[in-house]
Amino acid sequence: MNSTGARRAGTLRIVGGKFRSRRLRVAARPGLRPTPDRVRETLFNWLGQDLSGLACLDLYAGSGALGFEAASRGAARVVLVERDRVALAALAKSRAELGAAEVEIIAADADAYLKRATERFDVVFLDPPFRQNVVPPLLGRLERVLGRQARVYIESESPITAAGWRELKRDRAGQVSYQLLQWSGDDQGGLSGNV
Repeated sequence: MNSTGARRAGTLRIVGGKFRSRRLRVAARPGLRPTPDRVRETLFNWLGQDLSGLACLDLYAGSGALGFEAASRGAARVVLVERDRVALAALAKSRAELGAAEVEIIAADADAYLKRATERFDVVFLDPPFRQNVVPPLLGRLERVLGRQARVYIESESPITAAGWRELKRDRAGQVSYQLLQWSGDDQGGLSGNV
């Protein structure tokens, strides 16, 4: 697992908000690489420190670092989607220890969840396992769950470009490229056709 700064094995620290300095349990799973502290700090500077009232979706939750950071910063609703049973158990323990009632944990594959999802999200976190090339096709399926002016955070090996998406921010930390995108592919500025 990559991380910046010292971290006890099996835990990571929430860097801001009401849960600041509290620890999350991290399951020992192959390929699970929680977003490093410095990257999370940068991301939430990009998003704004106060996410009050926003709905957030963490599609490959893993450790839950991104989703719990969002809850810590006031998000009204955070959905963590994860399919690994060991990681799900660690997420449930972290939620209970934090008392994070705004966090819902869903045991599902990202694609399966997106096919049945009916709600809209203001922020989506995409940090899938590397080398699977799942981000470009996922971006096409995300459009139906995005709220107006929604932003999508992506971690990958290299920057992602996709038609209809506008890059707001980009940076790199070691082997990880991370960026913030916004859907701009419709002709109505992100509004549905029912406005």
